[in-house]
Amino acid sequence: MFISNAFAQTPAGAESSMMSFLPIILMFVVLYFLMIRPQMKRQKEQKSMMEALAKGDEVVTAGGILGKVVKVTDAYVTLEIADGTEVVAQKASVATLLPKGTIKSL
Repeated sequence: MFISNAFAQTPAGAESSMMSFLPIILMFVVLYFLMIRPQMKRQKEQKSMMEALAKGDEVVTAGGILGKVVKVTDAYVTLEIADGTEVVAQKASVATLLPKGTIKSL
């Protein structure tokens, strides 16, 4: 009885199979540092910005509306977009927090 080549693998064969997975592992590491980690950082910054919204802040919504925060609740923000004109928007739609006085300079 002879042992076939399929069953007669040496530990060197196991080593070569690990080397074949090395490029896949390397690609995942690169993907993590180039895409996943920066996205998580942006999400963390966005969340902290939404939690820090306060009355008087000037913001830009995802739709491009500039406004001054008049009222903040758990899920919604009331923005004054013109004198006497207020709009209620979701907190998640606030894209950017502007420096004070930006709206007046426009």
